Amino acid sequence: MKFRMRAFVAGMVVATLVWISLFFIFYGEVAQPPDKSKFDNFLPQGKSKAINRFVPKHNHQLQINKETDNKVDFENNLKVDKFGDGNHKRGENLILGTRGDVVPKDFGKHKADQVAEDPGIIRNPEERKLRVEGMRKHAFNELISERIGFHRNITDTRNSLCKYKSYSDDVLSTSIVICFYNEAWSTLLRTVHSVLERTPKHLLHEIILVDDFSEFEHLKEPLDIYVKNQLPSLVSLYHSPKREGLIRARIQGASYATGEVLVFLDSHCEVNVEWLEPLVDRIIAEPHTVVCPVIDIINSDSFEYQASPLVRGGFNWGLNFQWIPVPQSRNAGKETAATPIRSPTMAGGLFAMRLDYFQELGEYDPGMDIWGGENLEISFRIWQCGGILEIHPCSRVGHVFRKRRPYGSAKDTMAKNSLRVAHVWMDEYTVSCRMKYIAPHIKDKHVDFGDISSRLALRERLKCKPFKWYMENIYPELKLPSEKQGVSLGQMAGKARRPEADSVSKGMLRNYQYDLCLTTSGDPSIKGAEAILRPCVTTGREQMWYQSRLHELRLANLLCLGQREVGNQSLVMMKCHGMKGNQEWIVKGKEIYHKASGECLTAKKTRGYIFASVEICTGEKTQQWKYG
Repeated sequence: MKFRMRAFVAGMVVATLVWISLFFIFYGEVAQPPDKSKFDNFLPQGKSKAINRFVPKHNHQLQINKETDNKVDFENNLKVDKFGDGNHKRGENLILGTRGDVVPKDFGKHKADQVAEDPGIIRNPEERKLRVEGMRKHAFNELISERIGFHRNITDTRNSLCKYKSYSDDVLSTSIVICFYNEAWSTLLRTVHSVLERTPKHLLHEIILVDDFSEFEHLKEPLDIYVKNQLPSLVSLYHSPKREGLIRARIQGASYATGEVLVFLDSHCEVNVEWLEPLVDRIIAEPHTVVCPVIDIINSDSFEYQASPLVRGGFNWGLNFQWIPVPQSRNAGKETAATPIRSPTMAGGLFAMRLDYFQELGEYDPGMDIWGGENLEISFRIWQCGGILEIHPCSRVGHVFRKRRPYGSAKDTMAKNSLRVAHVWMDEYTVSCRMKYIAPHIKDKHVDFGDISSRLALRERLKCKPFKWYMENIYPELKLPSEKQGVSLGQMAGKARRPEADSVSKGMLRNYQYDLCLTTSGDPSIKGAEAILRPCVTTGREQMWYQSRLHELRLANLLCLGQREVGNQSLVMMKCHGMKGNQEWIVKGKEIYHKASGECLTAKKTRGYIFASVEICTGEKTQQWKYG
């Protein structure tokens, strides 16, 4: 009996020791940080990491991660691992994971700790060259974009009423189509990750990436590998075998979609909190509604996320899209800041509608080339053929607004596309529209806008209303004709934010190195005058600088100091646009930091005179200023 008792006790001790050993081995392995070396191929810190590791062996018809046609296992698509970094976790109902290994905490972020203060700072000529090259290729500050990584917190710009709204319990699976051409690595993947991190998993059916025959190597095999190994299986990537342009690329992307709701996004966006739920909720309530989010502004110089005011889409008689104010009658009725806004037109880049309705309505016009005019065409078609077009104030998506198209002008395609729109949808309004506003911008007065018989047949089949009905019922504010309808979104946002008198301080700017003061080569009211240094004069307005709440430096409170163009270090006086960017200056002690260029205000001597420029911040006396 004693022997059996001893054997039992000994067995319990051995078993306990074994379990304790296994416990420490298991949790010791789990507690170890992931091996970052296995992610080296995918680090987004400049394209060299991705490009130089691969020999271009690209199959343009390569299809990544797409399940068998029309047999997508939605539930299996959602079985993904979760990020190891709790900072990314926004609730159990979000798509947070990647296929395979846990993502390191600093994955997709710049390794230099010093950029935490300001991601745009330039420390050496190599970084300046990277910034200039990024601006040339993409028309935005790619250096900052890469430094801020794929994951960042952005301001919830919704009205507080939106935060208390509840949405339908019904579920409509959603396919999100993102088409791109020569997009930057960081902006494309930040778009994708923002969707994955801020979208409820019960709504997100798939993300479809369509590469419109890009030329950049990082969008070929490196992107294929990243999508395959680092993103959930609900993300699919398709490469077009030839350049189609945005319009036909979107038609192609929609043909791959298998969800009930179709959402189009541009490839340089960041979706905000609860961005998709309001859009789907409106489509559930009214299947023939097409819903757009409010488009917030991501500054192309600083990547600062800025709220946009509530505005609607309109157009002028040159068939150019314009933002127009929300009618004042809206404030007098039952509508609130959380009520959808009916809009005559859409901006075009971001919207949601039922997939079957998109197909029934005729998709996009395949006879249009590249881009331009497609947003007005689909807007007219929605309204004239029985649908509703809205902007939902509780859905917010940030978009990088660039000052130019990085891959050339679309003037010729815009003219052709606009003529197709006019001749299919605008009836008797076509004549004045074409002759007075479109024709003067066309080099060849006899532009062939192609065969429109199929689109006219579509209009007949859908029993669409005449354009006169649209003008009288949807956009009665547009007078015939007018060249000054609406303003840009940037102008709208600038006007909404800019008070009449917003100066917070004023004084002279005296340079420590030369003991001279900053002024201009001409009168303070002359736009384009170069910023130079002269002997300090305490009388008059020629050397009095006002700092605004928008961090502008305004000479005589008239014009703003700014950098004319990227790569040109000299500074000039320009009209204040109220959008920060190239006119934003941060006073840090004795230094004055130019946020858009990542450099400091500098007094530079050349050819016998001293002028103001932006140079790499060194702390030298030429960059030290006394303000006051």
